[in-house]
Amino acid sequence: MLTLEKLREYGTDVESGLTRCMQNETFYLRLVVMAVNGFSVAALGEALKEGDLDKAFEEAHKLKGVAGNLSLTPIYEPVSALTELLRRKTPGDYETLYAEILQKTKELSALAAQDADR
Repeated sequence: MLTLEKLREYGTDVESGLTRCMQNETFYLRLVVMAVNGFSVAALGEALKEGDLDKAFEEAHKLKGVAGNLSLTPIYEPVSALTELLRRKTPGDYETLYAEILQKTKELSALAAQDADR
């Protein structure tokens, strides 16, 4: 079962996330699972691969909002950095940041999948 402790170990700022959810643990955990299932990291990767920085910005910005609202720090930090590079259309290491976002999203998905398998 996905727990607050597992999210803490993952690096989530659980206390912040719970505050946004009025301290309702069940609701917060449900939102995290919904977010994991709804993340469109592939769309971000495709936009980066195609060099469509406007589309990549849109996708990164959406992901940043969800990760930020749920205090999913391991995803929020790299996606926030990527969003700012894309906002300014600054040349940068988009692929390294994307790889980190993808890895952290997979780690969180694995935690949520463990929950679904039980």
